[in-house]
Amino acid sequence: GHSQRVTEMTVRLSRRLGLPESEISQIRRGALLHDIGKMGIPDHILHKPGPLTNEEWDIIKKHPEIGARIISTSDEYAVIADDILAHHERFDGKGYPFGISGKDIPLRARIISIIDAYDAMTSDRPYRKALTKEETIQELLRCSGSQFDPDLVETFVQKILVSSNKTT
Repeated sequence: GHSQRVTEMTVRLSRRLGLPESEISQIRRGALLHDIGKMGIPDHILHKPGPLTNEEWDIIKKHPEIGARIISTSDEYAVIADDILAHHERFDGKGYPFGISGKDIPLRARIISIIDAYDAMTSDRPYRKALTKEETIQELLRCSGSQFDPDLVETFVQKILVSSNKTT
């Protein structure tokens, strides 16, 4: 369900940003396949109920590179390889795998990163219960400018999360 939820919200945000349909088509693919590299991570690490060791964390951090390599083998999907590769980069340059920052991170990857984090925080995990929508919004705002692109966070929070409260 995670990839489907990330895909749906990523498309909604992309439309709110006014991206052309050709870009939305690419981001849809990237969002759906952003974690494909986890196929190369052992299940005992992916589903570990407690904290990861430093060695386990280093293995997890390889999934964007594994995913980009997998996607690059297909002419049809190669265009989204950089999005998959960069979806764990941080706006402040402290992400992985390369530590690139700001607008050097592909736009589609910056969008996927926010939605991926939102869905992760609002979902139960083996090691913690889900945060509420309000707690998650506060965390996104707290990490705006460091982990996430501040302009994209503002749009996501105001146009997708807050506006959906007004219609329900």
